[in-house]
Amino acid sequence: MKFIVSIILTALLSFCACLFFPWWSIAVVAFLVAALIPQAPLVSFISGFIALFLLWGSLSFWISTNNDHILAHRVSLLIFKVDNPFLLIIVTALIGALVGGFAALTAGYIRPSGFAQSRK
Repeated sequence: MKFIVSIILTALLSFCACLFFPWWSIAVVAFLVAALIPQAPLVSFISGFIALFLLWGSLSFWISTNNDHILAHRVSLLIFKVDNPFLLIIVTALIGALVGGFAALTAGYIRPSGFAQSRK
C-alpha cells in the first residue's frame, strides 16, 4: 500500500511543484516523499522511477498531441536522426524517471542511517 501511495503522491506533488518551480523540483519532491514514507531503497527507487516516468511520459505525450507532434518530429530528427516523435516521448519520460528514481533512492539510503545515529 505504501508503494502505491508513494507513486501517486510523488506524481501529484511533482506536477504541482513544476507549475511554480524549475523542472528539477521533481527531484526534491521524490526525495521528500521517499524520506517521509519509509521503504527499502530499491522500492523507493522503483516508486520514484514509475511515478515520474508516468508523469513526464503522459505530459509530454499530451503536449505533443496538442500540436500534432510538429515539434516532436523536428526535435527527434535533430537528436536521433530518425523521424519518430514517440521515441522522443519515451526518452523524455526516461530522463524524468531517472531523476526521480535516483532522488528517491538517495532518500532511501539516507533515512536508515539518520535514524540509527539519532537513537544512540
